[in-house]
Amino acid sequence: MLKRSHASIAVIADAHFHDLEGDFDFPGMTIDGQRMMVRSWAETRQSTRVFNESAKALSVALEEVRVRGIRHVVLLGDYTDDGQRQTTASLRRILDRHASEHGTAFYALPGNHDIFGPTGRHHTKEFLDQDGAGVWVTSDPASTAAGAFVTSRMYCEGYPAGLGAMAAYGYLRKPEYLHWETPFGLSDDIESRRYEVVSPDGSNRYSLMDASYLVEPEPGTWLLMIDANVFEPRDGTFEGGEEAAFVDSTAAGWNAMLRLKPFIVSWITDVCARAKALGKTVLAFSHYPALDPFDGATGAERVLFGETNIARRTPRQTVADALLGAGLTVHFSGHLHVEGVTRRRAAERQLTNVAVPSLVAYPPAFKTIQPVNGAIVVDTVELSATAIDPRLPQAYRRETKRVGEADDVAFNAEDYGAFLRAHKLALVHHRYFPKEWSQDVVRRVSAATVADVCAELLEVDAAGPVLHALATASGIPSNQVADCRMIDVIADWYCLRQAGHLALPAIAQERLRLYRGLSENFGREPDEGWDGSVAGFLSIFLGAFAAFLDRAENGARQIEITLQREAKEVVCP
Repeated sequence: MLKRSHASIAVIADAHFHDLEGDFDFPGMTIDGQRMMVRSWAETRQSTRVFNESAKALSVALEEVRVRGIRHVVLLGDYTDDGQRQTTASLRRILDRHASEHGTAFYALPGNHDIFGPTGRHHTKEFLDQDGAGVWVTSDPASTAAGAFVTSRMYCEGYPAGLGAMAAYGYLRKPEYLHWETPFGLSDDIESRRYEVVSPDGSNRYSLMDASYLVEPEPGTWLLMIDANVFEPRDGTFEGGEEAAFVDSTAAGWNAMLRLKPFIVSWITDVCARAKALGKTVLAFSHYPALDPFDGATGAERVLFGETNIARRTPRQTVADALLGAGLTVHFSGHLHVEGVTRRRAAERQLTNVAVPSLVAYPPAFKTIQPVNGAIVVDTVELSATAIDPRLPQAYRRETKRVGEADDVAFNAEDYGAFLRAHKLALVHHRYFPKEWSQDVVRRVSAATVADVCAELLEVDAAGPVLHALATASGIPSNQVADCRMIDVIADWYCLRQAGHLALPAIAQERLRLYRGLSENFGREPDEGWDGSVAGFLSIFLGAFAAFLDRAENGARQIEITLQREAKEVVCP
């Protein structure tokens, strides 16, 4: 019999489970005799996450948990694709089965994709029919999408209804918990867990539920589960709690928490003080990062691309100050699908934010926590070697054939890691270039080579000496350096930004040396801003390689974090 490690914890962030074999009141697509609800490749290549691969990724992650003998699993928000009723119910059945068969205890936190405001919101997604044609499936009866299938199964619930299917996983008290509380006290009654929010002009006022809780699953370990979803009412006239009445929580996170949920910081302060007195280890979790998970390495993005998702979602210094003041030592976050460890100090205190990657974006991984002598060891479990479901490339090929497009290189990926790297390349073409990049720059670089870019930056017809120097430093023949496609360089730029040290094994050492050389020869810091020229853009873009490479080379698969503990006799309420 497998020996369970009761003290170990697995942290799975952004599983974004899509119910590939669920019932959305739509015929779907049948491949090899199996009916599937396949989301389109056209939508997938514009999304920062993949959809159809999520079910297998979650299954593999849970099997890794079982094999490693880990009993406790934190679901760090965005555990569903988009909070659809059908999807959430199916996820609950999967977790129930795993808990029943293997004794796994799950502790869930809501992310911005799992639940919305007090009444929820409609969703409309593109699925594939039997012939590979895109068909809209929606929960909105008023949808104007031609030929759309309307089903309530696509609806995303609000608070507290959206927690119902997952209520057994931490949101409510269970007899086996050694301790359980909320910011409002010991009761798990929904009505006792409400707080008030008001629009800036005072015209709209709502009583919302907060789903935070503190649980002690094993003696001495406190899991501080923080609901950092924030819904700020807008000025104006709206119906009830409709979606348009609120600022979406996606870009709010901890920056808005300080303003609209200040009681959470007070609670954290109290929990940390009690834990120190009782000799408990506090491990804090929320869906949103408490510190910049890129640790300053994305400074070029605001200059080049403006207010991107990354820029809007980066926590400000005031968040670090508040949490350091509260006595928090370690916090685990998801949301940005990034690998990273960030530390901040104030006097004798240190706060570490561990950013946990997603299961459905590059790099696919989750974290494990093992308490060891007043510290925790945080390890990384990668899923890159996972096999691809062979039905999915068949589905995507039907779709691209129908619209007359060539197959994407992702369809021939040898494993899940390679598929997600190819998906990142597709994102460059279909999301980053059209939505974030200067179109003048896109026209100049999308079909360019490194030789073309060198000439652009040097403003000469030939860049032979520089190419020769890059070739010598990188170990790549000069002609191959010259012919390197810039689109591949750009895709690796995004992979390094997102994956840190986890990207290094997938990029040849020669290529890494080439990127370092490009940064040293042509790169510059973004401080002076961008002058609007293609050369100026590229110099800032290539300069960012240095920060990404430094961050990656200083990263580690396993880290140890020392925790502050002090035991004495105190009664815990």
